[in-house]
Amino acid sequence: MSPTIDPPPSGRTARRLEWRFLPPHIRALVERHCGSPVVSADSRDGGFTPGFASVLTCADGSQHFVKAASVKAQRMFAHSYREEARKLRFLGPLVPAPRLLWSHDDEWVVLGFEYVAGSLPRRPWRSDELDLLLDALEQVASTPVPAGARLDPIGEDLAGLPAYWETIRERHPDLVHAEEAAALAARFTEVLAGETVQHTDIRDDNVLVTKDRLWICDWNWPVLAAPWFDTVSALIGPRADGLDVEAVLASRALTRDVPAEHVDVVLALLAGHFLKSAGDPVPPTSPHLRDTQRWQGEVVWEWLTERRGWGS
Repeated sequence: MSPTIDPPPSGRTARRLEWRFLPPHIRALVERHCGSPVVSADSRDGGFTPGFASVLTCADGSQHFVKAASVKAQRMFAHSYREEARKLRFLGPLVPAPRLLWSHDDEWVVLGFEYVAGSLPRRPWRSDELDLLLDALEQVASTPVPAGARLDPIGEDLAGLPAYWETIRERHPDLVHAEEAAALAARFTEVLAGETVQHTDIRDDNVLVTKDRLWICDWNWPVLAAPWFDTVSALIGPRADGLDVEAVLASRALTRDVPAEHVDVVLALLAGHFLKSAGDPVPPTSPHLRDTQRWQGEVVWEWLTERRGWGS
């Protein structure tokens, strides 16, 4: 199953609220925290949520990154932002993430971050920028788990994913080797158990590159897991863009000693997640989500079948 569609438009997948449509009292709240009136707002349209996410420029020349979601109208996304704020209070000083400067949680959840003058990684992926990402993931893997962080084990957080292969077999009864992939995915808890902080949502639109470092954003759902999970996940886009990810796995500190079978278990788990989710209804607030998941699923499936010698 080679990819049949183009990759998602990097940085242009979200349909977000704009500054002028935020309630006046929320705009006033943000300006109080920023310390100056907002004169312009540049929406950041990566990702797949409809919440507000913009770089704000104020009259005093300062810049700020602010996210916001309505608890009533966007409950799921408000909860996601609330979780991000909670987890960054523990992890923020320890991981390469933009600093959370303030938060507000009432009828709206609003987060204010330091502004990072960076850009998304270039696509196709370049080896130097991928190295920056993998270096950052090694830093994350060395992060001690702070007391009180209350992170779920990955086995609990992703417990439902192996069953996705049942749906895939129903939707695609002619997909060869689906049974073997399902059996691999079912082993993920034993393979990925660990006590290391893992982000779980590493993609090109969740990182920012500056001149000499890389920042990882959107810490909504970190878990405790084996230290190499994020590194394997991070290679999906580079694999699709033609980089030799097998050489990367063999050379990086977090993956070079991981048994090949364990990597295959993770690829089977991810393929099941993406391929099943791609067939679900398209959310009206996220028109690019299912196409993106389909593309990711096909990339991972091709990678897995190549590693297992299953053929296309």
